[in-house]
Amino acid sequence: QVQQVESGGGLVQTGGSLRLSCAASGRSFSNYGRGWFRQAPGNEREFVAAISWSGGTTYYANSVKGRFTISRDNAKNSVYLQMNSLKPEDTAVYYCARSKGLRRVGIRDDEYDYWGQGTQVTVSS
Repeated sequence: QVQQVESGGGLVQTGGSLRLSCAASGRSFSNYGRGWFRQAPGNEREFVAAISWSGGTTYYANSVKGRFTISRDNAKNSVYLQMNSLKPEDTAVYYCARSKGLRRVGIRDDEYDYWGQGTQVTVSS
C-alpha cells in the first residue's frame, strides 16, 4: 500500500512563500512520476505541477509557471513544491499524487492513483 503525507501548508501573506513536502511510503518510489494538484472551495481539483520519475522533466500549470518549482529527492522518497510570490487565488487544499504507470507522468488527475490527504494553503490579501 502506498501512502503519501503532505505537509508545509499554512497561512501566508500575498507575495510570501511556502514549501510543501510530500513523503511517500512504499517501494519503487523512484519509478513513478509525481504530481501536485489543488482544490479551492467550490472548484474542481486542478493540476499544479508534475515531475517525471527521474526528475528530469517537469510540467506546470500556466497559472503557477515562474512562481512554483517542483522537485524530488528519491533518496528521501519525497516530492516538494516551492511556492513563491503567492497570490490569494493560490488558496486551496494541495494534494500530492503518484502516477498510475511506471515511469509515466501526466497533467490530468485521472493519470494518478494514490493521493495524500492534502494540506491547506491560505494566502491573505
